[in-house]
Amino acid sequence: MEKPDWDKISFAYLKTGPNARCYYRDGKWNELEFTDSEYINLHMASTCLHYGQEVFEGLKAYRGKDNKIRLFRWEENAKRMNRSGQGILMPELPVDIFKEAVFKTVKLNEDYVPPYGYGATLYIRPLYIGLGPEVGVKPAREYLFMVFVTPVGPYFKNGFMPVDIMICREYDRAAPLGTGAYKVGGNYAASLKSLKKAHDSGLSTSLYLDAKEKKYIDEAGPANFFAIKGNTYITPDSKSILPSITNMSLMELAADEGMKVERRPVLVDELSDFDEVGACGTAAVITPIRKIIDPETNRIYEYCKGNEVGPVCNKLYHKLTNIQTGDNQDKFGWVSIID
Repeated sequence: MEKPDWDKISFAYLKTGPNARCYYRDGKWNELEFTDSEYINLHMASTCLHYGQEVFEGLKAYRGKDNKIRLFRWEENAKRMNRSGQGILMPELPVDIFKEAVFKTVKLNEDYVPPYGYGATLYIRPLYIGLGPEVGVKPAREYLFMVFVTPVGPYFKNGFMPVDIMICREYDRAAPLGTGAYKVGGNYAASLKSLKKAHDSGLSTSLYLDAKEKKYIDEAGPANFFAIKGNTYITPDSKSILPSITNMSLMELAADEGMKVERRPVLVDELSDFDEVGACGTAAVITPIRKIIDPETNRIYEYCKGNEVGPVCNKLYHKLTNIQTGDNQDKFGWVSIID
């Protein structure tokens, strides 16, 4: 293999080695198989193309100082994939198939796991789609589960640095009681216009409000929102929000640090009360937010100056990433080592 330039690697797709595939046919899952092909055969009437029967996950493999490869809370990704699949009437994927596909794909591509110290990781993308052809709106009878991997750099090119974002009232990411809590592609398609608007304004992403009243904070682009107020970690509670495994871990770390944790509806009017705010997810872990701009009211909420990261965001970020890379003891049992 030709190894990437680890100093210059971006958050983008690069071809690697084998990927895993498993088909669901005649009411049962078949044997796991591996292929070097980057392509799949799809019937033109597959439900993933017409009716959105598609869910996916994202997790990472980390190489530590000891050269061991670690996965972070993969079981939670398996659970969330099944919750998403069940939400759009896809058959349950056995956890042992998920585990074997992820672990073997990483092992087969271990040369693509970036070395320790570059801020780069091996991104793992499990994907589950409806293959069977249907013209009426109904679930498919055949499905394909896949896992592919690609080495990636930091999600934001400047790495762990504060960004500026904007409040989005013009577009909704997801409707109440819709698919917002499921990791389906349609939620991300719904975010593309608002994301482009933010980028065109020189900002990193959009902050979504609840679709019903436009009073409460939902998500920060493709990530969960959180705020720090004194010794309290605050994050929104909403049926339209994807339950982030990173956010779940940060809440546990905050509690372990003696902080109070509140998962509750968060009014947009509270933005002026917070000491620090951030977005969190697998891709960037924590993205500190320097400034939130509200185009409708012309208000600007500022949380830090220049590239200075707030002390709580800084502490939580390094506590979490040090567990992921093996630099700190994993007393929570979150990490699995790939032999």
